[in-house]
Amino acid sequence: MRLEMAEFPVTRVNLGDKLEYSAKTLDVNEEELLTLIRQDRRIRDAEVAVVTPGERVRVTGVRDVVEPRIKVRGRGQVFPGILGPVEPVGDGRTHHLSGMAVVVTAEYEGTIRAGTLVQRSTILDMWGPGAEASRFSSRINLILVLRLVEGLPEIEAHGAIQQAEYKVAKRLAEATVGLEPARVEVFDIDRANSSLPRVVLIQGCLTDSVHPHSGVSYYGLSIRASLATMVHPNELLDGAMGVDTTRCVGYYPTTWDWQNHPLILGLYREHSSSLSFAGVILERIRFETYHGKEVAAHNTAELASSLRADGALIAWLGSGNAFVDVMRTVKACEQRGIKTVLVTYEYGGKDGADTPLLYYVPEAGAVVSTGSHDRWLELPAPERIVGPYEQVKLLTYPGAPLVSAKEPLRLDARDMMVGGVDNWGSQAWTCRAY
Repeated sequence: MRLEMAEFPVTRVNLGDKLEYSAKTLDVNEEELLTLIRQDRRIRDAEVAVVTPGERVRVTGVRDVVEPRIKVRGRGQVFPGILGPVEPVGDGRTHHLSGMAVVVTAEYEGTIRAGTLVQRSTILDMWGPGAEASRFSSRINLILVLRLVEGLPEIEAHGAIQQAEYKVAKRLAEATVGLEPARVEVFDIDRANSSLPRVVLIQGCLTDSVHPHSGVSYYGLSIRASLATMVHPNELLDGAMGVDTTRCVGYYPTTWDWQNHPLILGLYREHSSSLSFAGVILERIRFETYHGKEVAAHNTAELASSLRADGALIAWLGSGNAFVDVMRTVKACEQRGIKTVLVTYEYGGKDGADTPLLYYVPEAGAVVSTGSHDRWLELPAPERIVGPYEQVKLLTYPGAPLVSAKEPLRLDARDMMVGGVDNWGSQAWTCRAY
């Protein structure tokens, strides 16, 4: 498959009464977007706002982030299986608005009241230490503020939130139809050099078999107790992956992250130069038994072998015992002669003195850290709040106290900040030896 990604940079977004893209400026018809959102009876009210980098603004109730895109040539459409029928994507031409994003926030308390499956949202600071910690503060963000009908079950709330953000993202990108892009990047793994080492990306996907949404979806279908599956990298770039919008956590990738997967983009840019990109393997991780983890690792490594992989980049999402599945996959690949590089964030505690990783195998000889999950953040008070919540929970246990979002906040981990944990190395980090 050959996919052309046509870029339309955005440096200014205006709310008004028309939809138009010109000279890097996106004019947005505010009332049209609100009408589009309010067609869903699960949403009782909605607002739209624009925030820009450097503003002393705190966004609350963040559920997801998505980049506006639209297919102008080729099969299917953006967000297949969610906005339209399940049709293969990954070829033709897709327009995308760079430099901006749609950030969807929602007032929703959920029906699950305790445990790891309880609904969660995050915050985003557009200035200061919080902005430095999140990759989404450097973009112009169109904020959707949704208030859902009370009593919606989680899967219905997720559907309402996701439909709203994806419809808006697609509508914004429609402003570019018929225009000439600033740049076109081509993604085609069929143009390969057989003399170069074959490298696959193994992407671990933390899932849950109990929650109505497993956490990650492929063409709108939740990934549950599946074994490893090979997918074309262009499908991910073209919107085939989705996330659970009722549980936004700092170490969970957003839709934007799947659309702009830095490891896929990096492998593509080295394709036919220093390596041959052989494809992507989605691996379901967080099996409840050690037996399940062993089977999943074996299955994934066998699939990589069938792709004649010489090397594998191994990445993951989530936390906790899912990391055991990841390390067992490293071991299984190395035992089959597939050289691995593990890409992961680390723990380490507030001062970096604790154990950085939860589990190790001797075969994990090449590990790239994308930064710490545990570093504390001291956030100053904002001048303005955008979003559904004036008060937020910094802790997630039942009965945790609410604190004012208008006041300075102390985060003892990056979970509460959208984009606060760099799963796949999309941000620029440096390290210093002491």
